[in-house]
Amino acid sequence: MTKMIFVNLPVTDLSRAKGFYEALGFTNNPQFSDESSACMVWSEAISVMLLTHDKWRVFTSRPIPPATSSEVMLALSCAAREDVDRMNEAAQAHGGQADINPVQDLGFMYNRNLADPDGHVWEAFWMDMAAMPAGG
Repeated sequence: MTKMIFVNLPVTDLSRAKGFYEALGFTNNPQFSDESSACMVWSEAISVMLLTHDKWRVFTSRPIPPATSSEVMLALSCAAREDVDRMNEAAQAHGGQADINPVQDLGFMYNRNLADPDGHVWEAFWMDMAAMPAGG
């Protein structure tokens, strides 16, 4: 079996969050979705589980941090620089925030950071390994 990751995120409005992630290029897997959660697929190995706050509390009693804090930044690879730009434009147009940190363009690598409507931080990046400078 292929190893997979399911990133679980608490959301305040499941419908809004689902629409946001669809706008970024995720697809919904209805097999693992219901009225309290939505499984949003990025690739065969990466999915994001959007969970209402009530559903989240089934799994943990730890508090949900405010949308203004960050514990992690989740990075998603894109096929082209233009895809990074499109993802940030879609974030801004669908209730999130684009460019929450400075854009980074190193020539061989390009990234932009965004936040979803609940404040979860994502980094969309493109990298050309063949153009990476020697020595990292």
